[in-house]
Amino acid sequence: MKHLLSAADLSHDEAIDILDEAQRFEQALAGREVRKLPTLRGRTVMTVFYENSTRTRVSFEVAAKWMSADAINVSASTSSVNKGESLRDTAKTLRALGADALVVRHPASGAAAQIARWTNDGTDVLGIPGSSGPSIINAGDGMHEHPTQALLDAYTIRQRLGGIAGRRVVIVGDVLHSRVARSNAMLLSTLGAEVVLVAPPTLLPTGIDTWPVRVATDLDAELPAADAVMMLRVQAERMNGGFFPSSREYSVRYGLSDARTAMLRDDVVLLHPGPMLRGMEIGFDVADIPQATVLEQVRNGVHVRMAVLFRLIAGAEESASGHDAPVDSRAVESQTPDLRGEKQ
Repeated sequence: MKHLLSAADLSHDEAIDILDEAQRFEQALAGREVRKLPTLRGRTVMTVFYENSTRTRVSFEVAAKWMSADAINVSASTSSVNKGESLRDTAKTLRALGADALVVRHPASGAAAQIARWTNDGTDVLGIPGSSGPSIINAGDGMHEHPTQALLDAYTIRQRLGGIAGRRVVIVGDVLHSRVARSNAMLLSTLGAEVVLVAPPTLLPTGIDTWPVRVATDLDAELPAADAVMMLRVQAERMNGGFFPSSREYSVRYGLSDARTAMLRDDVVLLHPGPMLRGMEIGFDVADIPQATVLEQVRNGVHVRMAVLFRLIAGAEESASGHDAPVDSRAVESQTPDLRGEKQ
């Protein structure tokens, strides 16, 4: 596994391996005064964000630093992009600077996959054949995918409910513009969950009938049987027209209000990828009820992204050395005992 570009690229076993590795990292760091592991010492991880981000960018940087990698943030607003540099030239420049992994967010769908092709063309920076470029991680490309968000959501559901297979997950809101919805639909279905998308018809994408989901428009009918409910933000910045009459009407029909929480089971898992619009898709106080996992998702995101970075970078090195077997998640434990209980 060289890149993580789409949740649809993950098999059931690959996804489970990543979730298991994330759990091992969480256990390895639990109770440690200094949260540092030597797992990726000497490696360089660069985050390249062409859109605003708090949770994703920071959690990738924290994940890299907790594994002793050098984490470098490249912001488009302060880079040569403002001078007219192309995405291709920026990607190749970062490869030449020694990136082992590029974590990319871009407003264009397919940008991460294109960067993977540009930087892994079988040649080194001088054009000499036989070299491998950095691993590319899609941290969100337009309205297409956000695979690590889906992985951390799956991890959170598994952590709360003990498993994912056979669970009913209801995803509510702006499905049309949501890369989170698409990635979660693909990944959760792969892991055996029943995924239900609830949205007004105007916020459902073309071709939704090809997704492994069931589609509904009546939120109240779906809530009582849900094991997990994920509320999506209305992405006004991507809208160029009237997709619903008013924010108030949207909130009345598709917002998770205090009254609607009474329909939920006591053990339901309430998720939101953030940032939240309190008072619109979720009530002002609903995000703080015991069933809500908003901050757990943020915390879990670090461990999941540690697992992704470890699997891609260490796995790529194993493959380059002629060992094609997948990286065993138990390798995390074998690399950390010398640091357990030590102060650094």
